[in-house]
Amino acid sequence: MLKYRRTILQAGAGLLVAAPWFTWRQALALTPACTDEPTAQQIEGPYYTPQTPRRSTLIDGLPGDVLVLQGRVLNTACQPVPNAIVDVWGCDSEGEYDNTGFKLRGHQLTDAQGRFRFETLMPGSYGNSTFRRTPHLHVKVQGPGTPLLTTQLYFPDQVLNLRDSFFNPDLLVKWTHDKSQALFDFVLPVQAKG
Repeated sequence: MLKYRRTILQAGAGLLVAAPWFTWRQALALTPACTDEPTAQQIEGPYYTPQTPRRSTLIDGLPGDVLVLQGRVLNTACQPVPNAIVDVWGCDSEGEYDNTGFKLRGHQLTDAQGRFRFETLMPGSYGNSTFRRTPHLHVKVQGPGTPLLTTQLYFPDQVLNLRDSFFNPDLLVKWTHDKSQALFDFVLPVQAKG
């Protein structure tokens, strides 16, 4: 019995030593990996409106599920890109775009660590029986001295993802464990100096 108790205590001590590693490992799992591949370009689509207001809350009093989108803008050397413009627009939960104003549209500048955060609505799908778009957000990103990136972001587990010819799995957001936030890091090419 004493030998058995000693074995359990030794194993428990090992877990106490390893516990910080497990916590650290879990924290790392939520940190998006840096890549030296630029984020994939996609079409702008017909609903872009230039000169959006600078703001981070895009809900505009509309009904629907709130979507928090956050992440970073990095370059291909895995360095943050501060003061990058991140311009986001999408449709409402019924699949309708505001083409006369700026509902569900806005931009902001990244902070010193290249971070951005928007509150918007989870977009609906739209189209007809022959062509239907899966839920997505449109984004334009440009850092000081970088080329303009125009792309779209998609959501995991959407039935229409496989039917949408624009869908690109490289542009899937990652949900936090409680699905309260969508995470995505944009990677912009490093401009050659000269």
